Amino acid sequence: MASPDAEPTLDSADPAEQFAAYLDHYRAVVARKLDGLTGDQLRSSVLPSGWTPLELLTHLVHMERRWFVWGFLGEQVAHPWGDNVDDAPGGRWHVSDDVTLVDLVAALHDGGTRTRDILASHDLAERAAVGGRFAPGGDNPPTLLWICFHVLQEYARHTGHLDVVRELADGETGE
Repeated sequence: MASPDAEPTLDSADPAEQFAAYLDHYRAVVARKLDGLTGDQLRSSVLPSGWTPLELLTHLVHMERRWFVWGFLGEQVAHPWGDNVDDAPGGRWHVSDDVTLVDLVAALHDGGTRTRDILASHDLAERAAVGGRFAPGGDNPPTLLWICFHVLQEYARHTGHLDVVRELADGETGE
């Protein structure tokens, strides 16, 4: 039996389908890595940088929405930088006391559903819309392909961070 953290077995010639499978995989791995941590462990840091597991999770939720919905589709979204204290790029990650792990994992998977729909209905060579994240008259907006690679590397990097945090918090390790 394959490890629950094993990479997807889908081997498709359709790159959009492959991206969707890998993004689904990373969302599931992130949720598994946080499952079993106590409330205190979710809201406290074991790292010198000071970020907490819930802060990283809210960052992933907002990051994916920023790139696919606000960025690629150009839709207006409430608080696109809502993972940051000042709702501005580069700010410190923040999670309100009333937000729970269950809330954030649900938001993570809801965002994934939206991303999957976008990938199923747009060509990867299509450029992001202007009017959302990308201002009219600015630099050439990125392609959906570039956005997919960017979001995938964000998930891969931060999942690795969670590996370390989980091991420091309670000794659990992934494979």
